[in-house]
Amino acid sequence: MLTVDLGQSGSRISSGQALIYSTRGKLAGEPPLSSLRAVFESIEKLQADTVALSCTGFRGVVTDPQPFLALCNEFFGASKVAVMDDGLAGFIGALGGGNGVVLSIGGGVVSVGRNDTHFAHRDGLESTFGDEGGGFWLGKLGLTRALGIRQGRGDDQILLEILKDQVLAYDALAIKNAADAASLAIASAQVLLAAADAGSPTAIAIRDEGAALLAQTVIATWLGAGGSLDDAPEIAIQGGPSKNPAYVSAIRKNISHSLPQAKFVSARGDNLDGALWIAENMPHDVEPLLRWSHGAGRLINAVK
Repeated sequence: MLTVDLGQSGSRISSGQALIYSTRGKLAGEPPLSSLRAVFESIEKLQADTVALSCTGFRGVVTDPQPFLALCNEFFGASKVAVMDDGLAGFIGALGGGNGVVLSIGGGVVSVGRNDTHFAHRDGLESTFGDEGGGFWLGKLGLTRALGIRQGRGDDQILLEILKDQVLAYDALAIKNAADAASLAIASAQVLLAAADAGSPTAIAIRDEGAALLAQTVIATWLGAGGSLDDAPEIAIQGGPSKNPAYVSAIRKNISHSLPQAKFVSARGDNLDGALWIAENMPHDVEPLLRWSHGAGRLINAVK
């Protein structure tokens, strides 16, 4: 069994006891299939009959799995492929399939909830029109404001000082609006949150807005799965920006305003754990979040 987690800031591949990291992730505007080919070309040769692919970029609707089977057959000799939205993999990994919501914050944002037989998926709309509160969103706003302050548009010297390396990295970009710029924005997210921790008023405002937007995403996910505001679902928050305690605290506080009985829990596992569990325990399609390549009968779980 081979499991793959394709993200915006990099990828991970698990094969038995081996865990392989790749800095190659899904670039802005690139389809998941092309991203995976680039990742597979960058790693050592592996063999697997079954491959489970957790991918960013589907926006909640997994496309035809056959090209993914062909790709995995080419690189790994695979005969079966489970292709899934990364939000589903994150949800299963974090909550083990129980009722609740998992908010995954990386370079982007995806939120998946389950209420008995109903699933819901929110955001995952990618950086141009979505992923509000995620790493790209945080880093872009922080670096945008730092660059403006350097030009005299604003006066937050704490922000400018803490983001000085990011400002220099921006200056070094040959093209200011290409994939490298998006990667810089994602890489700047943790620095923006550190600036908020240091008292930057601009960074605090960005952090608080992001937390409010992410809380809205979580609430919409639970209601979309058929839940109500009186319920007590488990809610897990995971991903790179969630390593900042103040950000997580602000997100939880905003969620509790609308969903006061929510139970905040730590994620029990990650996307790789979820992808493995799904491949071993969910042999049928769950449209539109999970599709197998072998045409097995479909498990009908409406995703509203």
